Amino acid sequence: MPAEPTLAAGARLALTTFTTLPVRAGRIDRAVAGTAMTLAPVVGALLGALLAGVLLLLAVAAPPLVAAGVTVGVAALLTRGLHLDGLADTVDALGSYRSGPAALEIMKKPDVGPFGVVALVVVLLVQAAALADLVTRPGPAVLVAVVTATAAGRLGVTLACRRGVPAARPDGLGTLVAGTVAPLTPVVGAIAVALVALAAVPGRPWQGPLTVVVALAVAVPLLAHVVRRLGGITGDVLGATVEVVTTLVYLGLVLSG
Repeated sequence: MPAEPTLAAGARLALTTFTTLPVRAGRIDRAVAGTAMTLAPVVGALLGALLAGVLLLLAVAAPPLVAAGVTVGVAALLTRGLHLDGLADTVDALGSYRSGPAALEIMKKPDVGPFGVVALVVVLLVQAAALADLVTRPGPAVLVAVVTATAAGRLGVTLACRRGVPAARPDGLGTLVAGTVAPLTPVVGAIAVALVALAAVPGRPWQGPLTVVVALAVAVPLLAHVVRRLGGITGDVLGATVEVVTTLVYLGLVLSG
């Protein structure tokens, strides 16, 4: 049987990595992993469209904050909570002030420490509060805003997997995907997501693109700091990047002034 084409295998891997869709795993190698990480924002956009639909439907019968809270829960369900778990583990490791193998060992522990708990609470609260504000806007703007945030969050993974960024461990997801993305790919992705974001804030077409650029710009030094502390990226770091960038975009889309 001929090998599955890289694009098809990459799309399959992206779906199985970033969602709970019942897609059977196919060919997996570094070429496929690079394609999957490149396609991560596309999967994020599809997920965002689904979440926007959930949010708008719930808002018909429930208060905005309730609709937003349930939507955040659905987002966690559709991603197995892996990104949130990665956020908690990464923040616990960084909060320990340890580096290298000692920090990586903390990330392996099944329990969540105080730093991780605080990070989870802050991220979930900000996302829910932002969605509660967004849902009061016209439906098309809600759709674009949620798609922008979820796509940008996954674009953070594309950014983290660019060439020159090593893996922290000799095994695991980080080893498979680290350094598999061409340097210009995150730039192209950022331009695409920024263009989508033009319609995210009614009457302020500049705010969405600016928010995307700022969120990704913040992610660059954060990732550099994590790489210095851990020696590279891991699957947990990728999950943390998704949640941090997504939250920053949601925050930027609801700021006024």
